[in-house]
Amino acid sequence: MVYALLVAALVALDQLVKYLVVQNIPLGQHVPFLPHILDLTYVQNTGAAFSLFNQHTWILTLISLVMSVILAVALVKKFFRHPLGRVCLSLLLAGAVGNLIDRALQGYVVDMFNVLFMNFAVFNVADICVVVGGIGAALYYLLLWDKLEGPKSRENSL
Repeated sequence: MVYALLVAALVALDQLVKYLVVQNIPLGQHVPFLPHILDLTYVQNTGAAFSLFNQHTWILTLISLVMSVILAVALVKKFFRHPLGRVCLSLLLAGAVGNLIDRALQGYVVDMFNVLFMNFAVFNVADICVVVGGIGAALYYLLLWDKLEGPKSRENSL
């Protein structure tokens, strides 16, 4: 239940930030957020990161839907039993759902965070969830899974 609340809260935050950007920043324009570090820039992205596959929004929508279902099942079936692993899956699910909502309803994803000190893609809250959750899940699986819930952990708990 707590993981469902986390997912819902992150999706709500993502959608709220996107709504506020759409309502307050003209398309293509920017507003300073953190001087010399980050601007809020309203961008409509029909592709994935760095606008990859921008002519194939329907494929990205389908991938987001399939991944959302897989991640939800993984959470329900307790693919990771430890809370840290489940938080990582929750972040991934929230990001997938946040961008799925945009793609399904609008045909594009609203992006807004524009890094100023390097050439980087404009991104949104859902993207942050996907990146942090993906890196976290990979590190958890590679470095901690065996210790916290792998075969050796099961033997010790018997």
